[in-house]
Amino acid sequence: MKRYRVRIIEDAEHDLIDIYHYIALNDSSENANYVLEQLESLCLRLAELPLRGHVPPELNHIGVTDYREVHFKPYRIIYQVIGQDVFIHCVLDGRRDIMSLLERRLLR
Repeated sequence: MKRYRVRIIEDAEHDLIDIYHYIALNDSSENANYVLEQLESLCLRLAELPLRGHVPPELNHIGVTDYREVHFKPYRIIYQVIGQDVFIHCVLDGRRDIMSLLERRLLR
Protein backbone atom coordinates (compact mmCIF):
# COMPACT_ATOMS: atom_id res chain seq x y z
CA MET A 1 0.00 0.00 0.00
CA LYS A 2 1.31 3.42 -0.98
CA ARG A 3 2.02 5.73 1.96
CA TYR A 4 1.87 9.50 1.86
CA ARG A 5 3.71 12.04 4.00
CA VAL A 6 1.38 14.02 6.25
CA ARG A 7 2.43 17.61 6.77
CA ILE A 8 0.55 19.79 9.23
CA ILE A 9 1.09 23.39 8.18
CA GLU A 10 1.56 26.12 10.77
CA ASP A 11 -2.02 27.43 10.59
CA ALA A 12 -3.38 23.94 11.33
CA GLU A 13 -0.93 23.54 14.21
CA HIS A 14 -2.32 26.77 15.67
CA ASP A 15 -5.84 25.41 15.19
CA LEU A 16 -4.96 22.31 17.21
CA ILE A 17 -3.40 24.38 19.99
CA ASP A 18 -6.42 26.71 20.10
CA ILE A 19 -8.84 23.77 20.25
CA TYR A 20 -6.82 22.18 23.06
CA HIS A 21 -6.72 25.40 25.10
CA TYR A 22 -10.41 26.09 24.59
CA ILE A 23 -11.45 22.62 25.77
CA ALA A 24 -9.00 22.64 28.69
CA LEU A 25 -10.30 26.03 29.83
CA ASN A 26 -14.01 25.34 29.34
CA ASP A 27 -14.18 21.62 30.11
CA SER A 28 -11.15 19.68 31.35
CA SER A 29 -7.57 18.94 30.44
CA GLU A 30 -8.48 15.24 30.17
CA ASN A 31 -11.06 15.97 27.47
CA ALA A 32 -8.67 18.38 25.77
CA ASN A 33 -6.02 15.63 25.65
CA TYR A 34 -8.54 13.13 24.28
CA VAL A 35 -9.75 15.45 21.50
CA LEU A 36 -6.19 16.42 20.56
CA GLU A 37 -5.14 12.76 20.39
CA GLN A 38 -8.12 11.90 18.19
CA LEU A 39 -7.52 14.81 15.82
CA GLU A 40 -3.80 14.09 15.51
CA SER A 41 -4.50 10.39 14.95
CA LEU A 42 -7.01 11.18 12.22
CA CYS A 43 -4.48 13.45 10.52
CA LEU A 44 -1.79 10.76 10.62
CA ARG A 45 -4.15 8.09 9.26
CA LEU A 46 -4.40 10.14 6.07
CA ALA A 47 -0.93 8.75 5.24
CA GLU A 48 -2.64 5.53 4.16
CA LEU A 49 -5.87 6.57 2.43
CA PRO A 50 -5.86 10.33 1.84
CA LEU A 51 -8.50 10.24 -0.88
CA ARG A 52 -11.12 8.79 1.47
CA GLY A 53 -12.22 12.28 2.47
CA HIS A 54 -14.69 14.30 0.46
CA VAL A 55 -14.62 17.81 -1.00
CA PRO A 56 -16.05 20.25 1.56
CA PRO A 57 -19.54 21.21 0.33
CA GLU A 58 -18.83 24.91 0.83
CA LEU A 59 -15.88 24.69 -1.57
CA ASN A 60 -17.55 22.30 -4.00
CA HIS A 61 -20.41 24.80 -4.31
CA ILE A 62 -18.01 27.42 -5.70
CA GLY A 63 -16.10 24.95 -7.88
CA VAL A 64 -13.00 24.55 -5.69
CA THR A 65 -12.27 20.82 -5.61
CA ASP A 66 -8.56 20.77 -4.66
CA TYR A 67 -9.30 20.23 -0.97
CA ARG A 68 -10.81 17.33 0.95
CA GLU A 69 -12.03 16.89 4.49
CA VAL A 70 -12.48 14.26 7.18
CA HIS A 71 -14.36 14.66 10.44
CA PHE A 72 -14.02 14.08 14.13
CA LYS A 73 -17.30 15.72 15.02
CA PRO A 74 -17.74 18.59 15.39
CA TYR A 75 -14.23 19.20 14.01
CA ARG A 76 -13.38 19.23 10.32
CA ILE A 77 -9.87 18.60 9.04
CA ILE A 78 -9.33 20.29 5.67
CA TYR A 79 -6.41 19.00 3.64
CA GLN A 80 -4.93 18.82 0.16
CA VAL A 81 -3.15 15.93 -1.54
CA ILE A 82 -0.23 16.98 -3.75
CA GLY A 83 1.89 14.15 -5.11
CA GLN A 84 2.97 11.98 -2.17
CA ASP A 85 2.19 14.70 0.40
CA VAL A 86 -0.96 15.40 2.40
CA PHE A 87 -1.03 19.00 3.59
CA ILE A 88 -3.31 19.62 6.56
CA HIS A 89 -4.45 23.23 6.12
CA CYS A 90 -7.14 23.68 8.79
CA VAL A 91 -8.70 21.99 11.78
CA LEU A 92 -11.99 23.82 12.26
CA ASP A 93 -14.97 23.61 14.55
CA GLY A 94 -17.86 22.74 12.26
CA ARG A 95 -20.24 24.82 14.39
CA ARG A 96 -18.56 28.02 13.22
CA ASP A 97 -19.11 29.93 9.97
CA ILE A 98 -17.01 27.59 7.85
CA MET A 99 -17.31 29.46 4.57
CA SER A 100 -15.83 32.68 5.95
CA LEU A 101 -13.04 30.70 7.64
CA LEU A 102 -12.25 28.86 4.41
CA GLU A 103 -12.27 32.09 2.42
CA ARG A 104 -9.76 33.65 4.81
CA ARG A 105 -7.56 30.58 5.06
CA LEU A 106 -7.63 28.83 1.69
CA LEU A 107 -8.91 31.27 -0.90
CA ARG A 108 -6.70 34.23 -0.07
